[in-house]
Amino acid sequence: MLVAAAVCPCPPLLVPEVAAGAAPELDAARAACADAVGVLAAARPDLLIVTGAAGPEDEGAFPAGSSGSFAGFGVDLTVRLGEAPAAPGAAPRTLPASLAVGAWLLERARWAGGAVEGLAIDERAAVGRCAEAGREAAARADRVAMLVMGDGSACRTVKAPGYLDDRAVGFDAEAARALGTADVAALGALDASLAHELAVAGRAPWQVLAGAAEGAGLGGQLLYEDAPYGVGYLVASWS
Repeated sequence: MLVAAAVCPCPPLLVPEVAAGAAPELDAARAACADAVGVLAAARPDLLIVTGAAGPEDEGAFPAGSSGSFAGFGVDLTVRLGEAPAAPGAAPRTLPASLAVGAWLLERARWAGGAVEGLAIDERAAVGRCAEAGREAAARADRVAMLVMGDGSACRTVKAPGYLDDRAVGFDAEAARALGTADVAALGALDASLAHELAVAGRAPWQVLAGAAEGAGLGGQLLYEDAPYGVGYLVASWS
C-alpha cells in the first residue's frame, strides 16, 4: 500500500556538478526536493520505488544496485540506486536519466529508509497502462513509498527546449493543482496527447503515482513551482 510519495523534477541540471556555474539558480528546487524526500523517510516504508519516464528501450524494473552516469553531460559522476542485493537476483541495469537524478537525490539525502527499486515507464505509455503499473507497484509491500521524477511542460518560453506554446501554462497549472492536493482523478485525466505536444516529461510517472494512490487517502502539499529555463518544475509531497 502506498503510504507516501515525493514528486520532483528530473533535469540533470538539478545535480550541481552538471549545472556548474548555473547551480545556484536551482537551489530552491533542490531544497524543496530534500524536504519531500525527508517526508518519505519519515513514513518508514518497507520499499521505496523511484519512478520516472524513459524511452521504450529502458522501460521496466531496475533492481537495487543499478547505476547511472552523468558522463553524457560532461561530468564524471556515477550514482547507484540503493544498496546492491546481498543475494543473486535480477541483474542491475543502467539507469535512464530520470532515475539517475532520483538516485542522486537519495544519495544526497543519505537515504537509509529501507529497500529501493526503480521503475521506468515509457513516456508515451497510455493512461491505463500507467495506472496499472502504479497499482502493481503499490502492492509490492505493506508500506510502499514512491519518489516520482518528472518535469512539466518544456514549452513555457521562447527560449524553452520546445519553444513557446500558450497551452503550457494552463497544463502545468492543472498538474500543479492536482499534485499539490493529491487529486488522483485529476492526475489520471491529464491528456496524454497534449502532454506529448508540450514535451511534458512527468505525465506518465505522475499517472503511475495516481494508480498507486488509488484508495490510499493521502493528502498533498505543493512545495515548489517555477519554470526556470522555460521548463515547468514541480515539487510535491504526499502523505
